[in-house]
Amino acid sequence: MPRDPLIALVGKPSSGKSTTLNSLTDTTAKVGNFPFTTIDPNRAIGYLHIPCACSRPTLPNNTPPSPDLPPPLQTRCKPNHGACQKGIRSVPIELLDVAGLVPGAHAGKGLGNKFLDDLRHADALIHVVDVSGTTDAEGKATRGYDPSADIAWLRDEIVRWVLGNLMQKWGGLKRRHTAIKATAVETLQGQFSGYGATAAVVAKTLDKLALKQPLQEWDDETIEKVVNTFVDVKFPTVLALNKIDHADADKNVSKIARAEAAERIVLCSAISEVFLRRLVKQGFVRYVPGEEYVDTREDLIEAGEPDGGGLKEMDEKLKTRVENLKDMVLYRFGSTGVNLVLTRAAEVLGLVPVFPVCNIGTFGRGEAGGGERAPVFRDCVLVSKGSTVGDVYRRVMGDAPMAFVETVGGLRVGEDEVVGVGRNDILSFKVGRA
Repeated sequence: MPRDPLIALVGKPSSGKSTTLNSLTDTTAKVGNFPFTTIDPNRAIGYLHIPCACSRPTLPNNTPPSPDLPPPLQTRCKPNHGACQKGIRSVPIELLDVAGLVPGAHAGKGLGNKFLDDLRHADALIHVVDVSGTTDAEGKATRGYDPSADIAWLRDEIVRWVLGNLMQKWGGLKRRHTAIKATAVETLQGQFSGYGATAAVVAKTLDKLALKQPLQEWDDETIEKVVNTFVDVKFPTVLALNKIDHADADKNVSKIARAEAAERIVLCSAISEVFLRRLVKQGFVRYVPGEEYVDTREDLIEAGEPDGGGLKEMDEKLKTRVENLKDMVLYRFGSTGVNLVLTRAAEVLGLVPVFPVCNIGTFGRGEAGGGERAPVFRDCVLVSKGSTVGDVYRRVMGDAPMAFVETVGGLRVGEDEVVGVGRNDILSFKVGRA
């Protein structure tokens, strides 16, 4: 069965990776301002925020009675995993926080070989960049460092790692390739399978290059081009420009924005997100992760809630911190940016959310489950772009024989039909012999 997608957080020491992980999850990784705070990779469950199927007014009997009210299904949406708030669903996704990489990691510097090995099965990378310029390439405190250099050397470390592993075996691979008359895809897939690469990934790599010469005639320059393209295909990367609230961040963001594609860049302040979530747990503010606004007790009283929403009173020091955070991050950038980091990573992976349901008529467990008050859309799975109904069936049901599959309206769909957002993404599977 296809495995769940895995997104790895990478970057130099003290760039804010563990803080970013904490801001994306309910986990608490060890955090420090010194190199190699993280030694073993931390695995955790983050939450990708997507529009939930429960908010679609096009579904049967889901038109709200007035524009001010949510669709009826939204009030009954109770996910088994994650949550659904105002039609925005939090879908679990696995994250990996890899210890900080330093220049020379591919040659073993800073335990680099071990750290790079941890990346082998990642499907996408989130490169957390300290855009404040207050840490150098090895994560040591400084001022005026150019963080755009981190983007270049970290990618180069991954390329050198893959290239070094390939070149060690190139002579034998080339001889075997010629002897058994294999295709280039077959030979490279055998080598790159250690990075979790499928034949489709290798084929996409070679298609991008459109190489004409046979593999046994590739020179060192061609091999390096192949590895560079493979790294781009196998490890699509989002740049999380962290610490945007620092005074020196603006000029560094501008420089990076001129050199990198806009869809790869996310501006974020992970420490602000962690701080806000802590205040929520302590009862000082009302805040929904990813939103622009934070409500304090005074805000809610002014809005007409006499008890201030039950929030606690803050002292002057805490009030000042919250107001500064609003001005420096939320109002200026629209959010802390943390949720957008995962959204972008899901976009580069082409992930599609699919909602398996037991009963396609009720979107829940059926008539015996409580009628109009029964929970709906209990489950959501993330599949790769281009996945078919059959792929989703096997992901959810395993090897159980398939009788048929239904989508909205009780329509039967073939297992070769492709799923997409709003198309074959609400499915009911029937087990048995067709």
